[in-house]
Amino acid sequence: MLPLLLAAANSLPVGSPVPVGGYVPYNPPAGSPQAAETYLLGTLSPVETFDPAARASALAQTMPRNWSGTYQPFDGGASVPVALNLASITAFGQMVDVRGEMTVGSVVTPVQGNLNAKSDQLDLLVLCQCDVAGLELGGAFLGLQAINLSGWVAPRLTHPGGQLVLNPAAPVQPPASPLQNRQEIRGLW
Repeated sequence: MLPLLLAAANSLPVGSPVPVGGYVPYNPPAGSPQAAETYLLGTLSPVETFDPAARASALAQTMPRNWSGTYQPFDGGASVPVALNLASITAFGQMVDVRGEMTVGSVVTPVQGNLNAKSDQLDLLVLCQCDVAGLELGGAFLGLQAINLSGWVAPRLTHPGGQLVLNPAAPVQPPASPLQNRQEIRGLW
């Protein structure tokens, strides 16, 4: 408040009183960064060429369905292997809805989340009544780099959380059946 009053006082001619209820516009000094910013914002209109809805649609088509990695609690607990399998990925405007299941250690739990295609922010909810590696019902994974790197936000303030690091994994291929290994029988005619 004080810098605003000083600037207002400096913009008036010396000796001219400000009437009660009067308005004195603030004009930043000519060489200040704020003046340059005001000039640029006032004369140039920003143009955004990024289309988050198109990116969300592209993510729904190209995002890997299988992820693998580790979860490391911040309290010094042991690292636990994690596998994330996304059953459905659907774009809704600039949001991408992801649903599937996550295997943490040996516990399989359903998950549901939203990925913002504009900011790459992820909210991934764990939907189980399980307690594996400190993951509890009511907590969520929050990511600022999409699915790659997320932090666990526990439902209790006394839990320090943890870090989930995932990378795209190759999809699991079913074993080849013996019929696929046979050679084709061709007729002689």
